[in-house]
Amino acid sequence: MPRQVYFYDQPERFVAGTVGQPGQRAFYLQASTRGRITSVLLEKAQVMALAERVDQVLDEALRRSGGSASIPAIAPAELIDTAPLDLPLEQEFRVGTMALAWDSADECLVVEAQAMVEDEGEDEEADERLFEDEEHGPDMLRVRLSGAMARVFAKRALDLVAAGRKPCPFCNLPLDPEGHLCPRANGYRR
Repeated sequence: MPRQVYFYDQPERFVAGTVGQPGQRAFYLQASTRGRITSVLLEKAQVMALAERVDQVLDEALRRSGGSASIPAIAPAELIDTAPLDLPLEQEFRVGTMALAWDSADECLVVEAQAMVEDEGEDEEADERLFEDEEHGPDMLRVRLSGAMARVFAKRALDLVAAGRKPCPFCNLPLDPEGHLCPRANGYRR
Protein backbone atom coordinates (compact mmCIF):
# COMPACT_ATOMS: atom_id res chain seq x y z
CA MET A 1 0.00 0.00 0.00
CA PRO A 2 1.41 3.46 -0.86
CA ARG A 3 2.68 5.75 1.86
CA GLN A 4 0.24 8.37 3.16
CA VAL A 5 1.91 11.70 3.97
CA TYR A 6 -0.24 14.14 5.95
CA PHE A 7 1.37 17.48 5.14
CA TYR A 8 0.60 20.79 6.86
CA ASP A 9 2.46 23.96 5.91
CA GLN A 10 1.81 26.55 8.65
CA PRO A 11 -1.37 24.88 9.97
CA GLU A 12 -3.99 26.85 11.88
CA ARG A 13 -3.32 24.57 14.85
CA PHE A 14 -0.65 22.05 15.88
CA VAL A 15 -0.95 20.75 19.44
CA ALA A 16 -0.27 17.85 21.76
CA GLY A 17 -3.31 16.74 23.73
CA THR A 18 -4.70 13.91 25.80
CA VAL A 19 -7.82 11.87 26.29
CA GLY A 20 -8.52 10.24 29.66
CA GLN A 21 -7.57 10.67 33.30
CA PRO A 22 -3.95 10.91 34.57
CA GLY A 23 -2.51 7.42 34.64
CA GLN A 24 -4.89 6.33 31.89
CA ARG A 25 -4.26 9.10 29.33
CA ALA A 26 -3.70 8.60 25.62
CA PHE A 27 -1.42 11.24 24.05
CA TYR A 28 -1.97 12.69 20.59
CA LEU A 29 -0.37 15.12 18.17
CA GLN A 30 -3.00 16.94 16.16
CA ALA A 31 -2.64 19.23 13.16
CA SER A 32 -5.57 21.06 11.62
CA THR A 33 -6.28 23.63 8.97
CA ARG A 34 -9.45 24.62 7.07
CA GLY A 35 -11.53 21.77 8.51
CA ARG A 36 -8.92 19.09 7.81
CA ILE A 37 -7.73 17.31 10.99
CA THR A 38 -4.95 14.72 11.41
CA SER A 39 -4.41 13.02 14.79
CA VAL A 40 -1.63 10.56 15.61
CA LEU A 41 -1.16 8.57 18.82
CA LEU A 42 2.14 8.59 20.71
CA GLU A 43 3.62 7.95 24.15
CA LYS A 44 3.98 10.48 26.95
CA ALA A 45 7.77 10.17 26.80
CA GLN A 46 7.68 10.95 23.07
CA VAL A 47 5.64 14.12 23.72
CA MET A 48 8.13 15.23 26.37
CA ALA A 49 11.18 14.46 24.22
CA LEU A 50 9.65 16.24 21.21
CA ALA A 51 8.78 19.38 23.21
CA GLU A 52 12.20 19.58 24.83
CA ARG A 53 13.95 19.05 21.51
CA VAL A 54 11.78 21.67 19.76
CA ASP A 55 12.92 24.25 22.32
CA GLN A 56 16.57 23.18 21.87
CA VAL A 57 16.41 23.38 18.06
CA LEU A 58 14.76 26.83 18.24
CA ASP A 59 17.36 28.09 20.73
CA GLU A 60 20.18 26.82 18.51
CA ALA A 61 18.65 28.35 15.36
CA LEU A 62 18.27 31.67 17.16
CA ARG A 63 21.88 31.51 18.40
CA ARG A 64 23.26 30.65 14.95
CA SER A 65 21.35 33.51 13.34
CA GLY A 66 22.83 35.97 15.82
CA GLY A 67 19.33 36.77 17.06
CA SER A 68 18.03 37.78 13.62
CA ALA A 69 15.75 34.75 13.09
CA SER A 70 12.05 35.36 13.74
CA ILE A 71 11.97 33.06 16.77
CA PRO A 72 10.62 34.37 20.08
CA ALA A 73 12.61 33.47 23.20
CA ILE A 74 9.40 32.29 24.91
CA ALA A 75 5.94 31.33 23.70
CA PRO A 76 3.92 34.48 22.86
CA ALA A 77 1.04 34.73 25.36
CA GLU A 78 -1.46 35.77 22.69
CA LEU A 79 -0.87 32.52 20.76
CA ILE A 80 -1.15 30.11 23.72
CA ASP A 81 -3.68 27.37 22.88
CA THR A 82 -5.40 25.64 25.81
CA ALA A 83 -8.44 24.33 23.93
CA PRO A 84 -9.11 20.58 23.87
CA LEU A 85 -8.29 18.43 20.86
CA ASP A 86 -10.52 18.94 17.82
CA LEU A 87 -13.23 16.39 17.13
CA PRO A 88 -13.69 13.92 15.58
CA LEU A 89 -10.59 12.35 17.11
CA GLU A 90 -9.62 9.62 14.65
CA GLN A 91 -6.14 8.14 15.04
CA GLU A 92 -4.32 7.86 11.71
CA PHE A 93 -1.40 5.85 13.13
CA ARG A 94 0.81 5.27 16.19
CA VAL A 95 4.06 7.24 16.06
CA GLY A 96 7.29 5.27 16.00
CA THR A 97 10.00 7.65 14.80
CA MET A 98 10.17 11.45 14.92
CA ALA A 99 12.52 13.98 13.34
CA LEU A 100 13.04 17.75 13.60
CA ALA A 101 14.84 20.24 11.40
CA TRP A 102 15.13 24.01 11.19
CA ASP A 103 14.67 25.32 7.65
CA SER A 104 16.73 28.52 7.78
CA ALA A 105 15.72 29.59 4.25
CA ASP A 106 12.01 29.69 5.14
CA GLU A 107 12.59 30.26 8.87
CA CYS A 108 10.37 27.41 9.96
CA LEU A 109 10.61 24.24 12.01
CA VAL A 110 9.85 20.97 10.25
CA VAL A 111 8.38 18.23 12.47
CA GLU A 112 8.01 14.71 11.11
CA ALA A 113 6.22 11.90 12.93
CA GLN A 114 6.33 8.55 11.24
CA ALA A 115 4.16 5.49 11.79
CA MET A 116 5.58 2.67 13.87
CA VAL A 117 6.97 -0.15 11.76
CA GLU A 118 7.82 -3.72 12.66
CA ASP A 119 11.52 -4.01 13.56
CA GLU A 120 13.32 -5.83 10.78
CA GLY A 121 16.63 -6.08 12.61
CA GLU A 122 19.56 -3.68 12.87
CA ASP A 123 19.71 -2.41 9.31
CA GLU A 124 21.31 1.06 9.07
CA GLU A 125 20.22 1.46 5.46
CA ALA A 126 16.60 0.81 6.49
CA ASP A 127 16.94 3.46 9.21
CA GLU A 128 18.23 5.98 6.65
CA ARG A 129 15.37 5.18 4.26
CA LEU A 130 12.72 5.84 6.90
CA PHE A 131 12.56 9.60 6.27
CA GLU A 132 13.04 9.45 2.51
CA ASP A 133 9.86 10.10 0.57
CA GLU A 134 9.54 6.59 -0.79
CA GLU A 135 6.24 5.52 -2.23
CA HIS A 136 5.92 2.47 0.02
CA GLY A 137 7.37 3.78 3.31
CA PRO A 138 5.43 4.13 6.55
CA ASP A 139 2.74 6.81 6.88
CA MET A 140 3.98 10.21 8.04
CA LEU A 141 2.73 13.47 9.51
CA ARG A 142 4.89 16.38 8.30
CA VAL A 143 4.28 19.85 9.74
CA ARG A 144 6.06 23.15 9.01
CA LEU A 145 5.74 25.70 11.85
CA SER A 146 6.80 29.30 12.38
CA GLY A 147 9.16 29.91 15.29
CA ALA A 148 6.34 31.41 17.37
CA MET A 149 3.97 28.51 16.72
CA ALA A 150 6.72 26.00 17.52
CA ARG A 151 7.36 27.72 20.89
CA VAL A 152 3.63 27.60 21.66
CA PHE A 153 3.55 23.89 20.76
CA ALA A 154 6.51 23.14 23.05
CA LYS A 155 5.05 25.08 25.98
CA ARG A 156 1.66 23.36 25.74
CA ALA A 157 3.28 19.92 25.39
CA LEU A 158 5.54 20.43 28.43
CA ASP A 159 2.59 21.73 30.49
CA LEU A 160 0.54 18.71 29.40
CA VAL A 161 3.21 16.24 30.53
CA ALA A 162 3.66 18.09 33.85
CA ALA A 163 -0.09 17.92 34.52
CA GLY A 164 0.08 14.14 35.00
CA ARG A 165 0.45 12.15 38.20
CA LYS A 166 2.89 13.50 40.80
CA PRO A 167 6.07 11.45 41.34
CA CYS A 168 6.73 9.48 44.53
CA PRO A 169 9.27 11.39 46.66
CA PHE A 170 11.19 8.15 47.28
CA CYS A 171 11.35 6.30 43.95
CA ASN A 172 10.20 8.99 41.48
CA LEU A 173 7.60 6.65 39.93
CA PRO A 174 4.11 8.14 39.36
CA LEU A 175 1.73 8.06 42.32
CA ASP A 176 -1.82 6.86 41.80
CA PRO A 177 -4.54 8.44 44.00
CA GLU A 178 -4.65 5.21 46.02
CA GLY A 179 -0.83 5.09 46.30
CA HIS A 180 1.62 2.62 44.75
CA LEU A 181 3.95 -0.20 45.66
CA CYS A 182 7.21 1.65 46.20
CA PRO A 183 10.34 -0.33 45.29
CA ARG A 184 12.48 1.90 47.56
CA ALA A 185 10.25 0.96 50.50
CA ASN A 186 10.60 -2.78 49.81
CA GLY A 187 7.18 -2.99 48.19
CA TYR A 188 5.24 -1.25 50.95
CA ARG A 189 2.38 0.92 49.78
CA ARG A 190 3.07 4.67 49.87
